[in-house]
Amino acid sequence: MNDRYLSVDQVAELLGTTARFPRRLIEERRIRYVKVGRHVRIPESAVEEFIQSRMVEPLRRSRARHGRAA
Repeated sequence: MNDRYLSVDQVAELLGTTARFPRRLIEERRIRYVKVGRHVRIPESAVEEFIQSRMVEPLRRSRARHGRAA
């Protein structure tokens, strides 16, 4: 249990969004969270997993495509 638990506002700040975005992720069950009484906390590892699962890698283009002029 070495994971740090973040509030909705802390997650929003980490992601650079408003608090509405993490709340929507929680409502749609797209991110793991913990309820402590009436408080909602999101494990830091869940935020990292969410970011990694949506990572888009750049496409590698071949050089031959750019080498010719019309």
